[in-house]
Amino acid sequence: MEVLRRRGKSIGFVPTMGALHEGHLELVRRARKDNDIVAVSIFVNPAQFGPREDFNRYPRPLARDKKLLQQAKADYLLLPSARAMYPAGESLFVEMNPGKKEDDLTRLYCGRVRPGHFRGVLTVCAKLFEIARPQRVYFGAKDYQQTVLIERLIHEFHMGIRFVRVATVREPDGLAKSSRNIYLSPAERERARMLSRTLFNLRDALQTGRRDLKNLLNRARAVLAKNAGAVDYLEAADPLTLAPLTKVQRRMALLAACTVGKTRLIDNVIIHL
Repeated sequence: MEVLRRRGKSIGFVPTMGALHEGHLELVRRARKDNDIVAVSIFVNPAQFGPREDFNRYPRPLARDKKLLQQAKADYLLLPSARAMYPAGESLFVEMNPGKKEDDLTRLYCGRVRPGHFRGVLTVCAKLFEIARPQRVYFGAKDYQQTVLIERLIHEFHMGIRFVRVATVREPDGLAKSSRNIYLSPAERERARMLSRTLFNLRDALQTGRRDLKNLLNRARAVLAKNAGAVDYLEAADPLTLAPLTKVQRRMALLAACTVGKTRLIDNVIIHL
């Protein structure tokens, strides 16, 4: 990739864990529009999975993924091995404010439920960015907490990379596209749509003038738990800092995660009042 950069080629990079869907392909298409060269990585990162999570059963349809990337006109596919990415047995990590829980955004929301998850995400992204040497990187807005943290990683490590957040791609009924959606049974799939619907209803209530944020969040959590599954969190946060909000402000991120059957799903809605 460094040779391409020296030739004056712009490189857009899309890191993925494979099992590609329309959301990933939208990132590739956006990178294709913006850059001379498009590189995509597929690496199921063991460092971001907990001991009771779905690393071993995470879908790995590599032949299908390659075909989709060819159709989307990606130029390069990076397929690193775990040994190549962690040659020292996972001994070096990127951590945020270790020892200062009050300042650690990786301990909020998904990080609270999945300890160590974002340490693995930030570490693998730092490694992949160094390998690909892109001018731009592309991430989907569905993983909103992840996008905020990676953008901060790029800024604080002076990587000189432009971060591009691309809008969430959704099914016709509103469910956010996700590689884990294939785990859902037909009945679970029906319940899963309540995640986005609950967030949209909460957004609509706020946009029509409701300001009792605490009551609105509690009611939304109850609806989600009754109609979808166990609620990990449903919170309002500042979209830039991720700080939890107790009062309505002009711009807010509504962040949610729930488990439908055995499948954990996340979603978010950004609102402007």
